[in-house]
Amino acid sequence: MNNTNIPPNANVPNLIVVNTPFVPGYRIVEIKGFVWGLIVRSRGLGGNIVANLRSIVGGEIDEYTKLLDETRHMALNRLIISATNLGANAVVSVNFDSTELVNYMTEILAYGTAVVVEKETKESQSVKLT
Repeated sequence: MNNTNIPPNANVPNLIVVNTPFVPGYRIVEIKGFVWGLIVRSRGLGGNIVANLRSIVGGEIDEYTKLLDETRHMALNRLIISATNLGANAVVSVNFDSTELVNYMTEILAYGTAVVVEKETKESQSVKLT
């Protein structure tokens, strides 16, 4: 699926997204497949100039923090839309990866496994210690 034109404020479906290989209180009934959301962003010349000036005195560089936060949200939104298009209602084992490209671009990848989950019908039992 080509999901490269999803805007950052897109209406994203409500899906369960976890970084664990399971969803507590649910059981996986079907694996739909591997899904990802990918985005490559440039900091831009103006942002680089401001960030370089701020790096002289040290501390957090707000422009980069905001850019990377927005970029991660966009990558996650793309992952969710990809999973929804496969018919999943959850994504498990979600992780992020990032790579700097050509000193001024950053690639952010969100990836995981699209699954269909159902609520557990039986109550959890406590572990009995002997």
